[in-house]
Amino acid sequence: MKTILITGCSSGIGLAAARALRERGWRVFATARKPADVERLAAEGLESLLLDLDDSAGLRAAVAEVLERAGGRLDALFNNGGFGQVGAVEDLTRDALREQFETNLFGWVELTNLLIPVMRAQGGGRIVMNSSVLGYAAFAYRGAYNAAKFALEGLTDTLRQELAGTGIHVSLIEPGPITSRFRENCLPHFEKHIDWRASVHRARYEAQLARLRTPGPAAPFTLGPEAVVAKLLHALESPRPRARYPVTVPAVAFWWLRRVLSVGAMDWLLTRASGGGRR
Repeated sequence: MKTILITGCSSGIGLAAARALRERGWRVFATARKPADVERLAAEGLESLLLDLDDSAGLRAAVAEVLERAGGRLDALFNNGGFGQVGAVEDLTRDALREQFETNLFGWVELTNLLIPVMRAQGGGRIVMNSSVLGYAAFAYRGAYNAAKFALEGLTDTLRQELAGTGIHVSLIEPGPITSRFRENCLPHFEKHIDWRASVHRARYEAQLARLRTPGPAAPFTLGPEAVVAKLLHALESPRPRARYPVTVPAVAFWWLRRVLSVGAMDWLLTRASGGGRR
């Protein structure tokens, strides 16, 4: 039985991945940040434990527990937990950027680095990073999230080169719009860090708040989390996993268009696609 550690399993992509992999015979260690979510996952029959990406001591404790349960072996890591900080760049505080990077980048790298020696010792493994279309195509009012995902892509490309020949395969999944609680989870971070009522961007923020508070798909071509899971399965189980897996029509389209369009044309297209910051 192959083993995998997945972060961010409270809902959305992480939860769908944990369920699908368990059904395929994987031993899944499904982690979440809140104790109530860990209890809910355990009640569903998943091996669940607490893991907060902002807590270095907690990361080490979670890794130690997983390795103890799994007999010192871990075949795969799926880095997925995180959130999106909404806000114009000129409204982002240092604290807002720090929180975004702590969770969406620094925690991922620290967790990955804790597990690489295990995979080296066992002669191989799979590391899959759940990035985003916003890791290579920047949307307005997503500066903090764009920056964290752009950085993740650069670090992952570097890691893939550094691990060549070790038997450890590193892949990026780059979803476009996916049905999840992502917008709902954005809201408290926006309200905490963005003084939107005093901002010159207030009108755009009002539109964004309406979007964040509205249930249902936020953009055309939205797919369910199973679309990401299908790519994850290939990255984990194929003898030749790909370096990148764009998911949804916008993710594939922007990947190619950024290679053929001018900067100005790409900016115009991305502005239209984001509704000028209203979506």
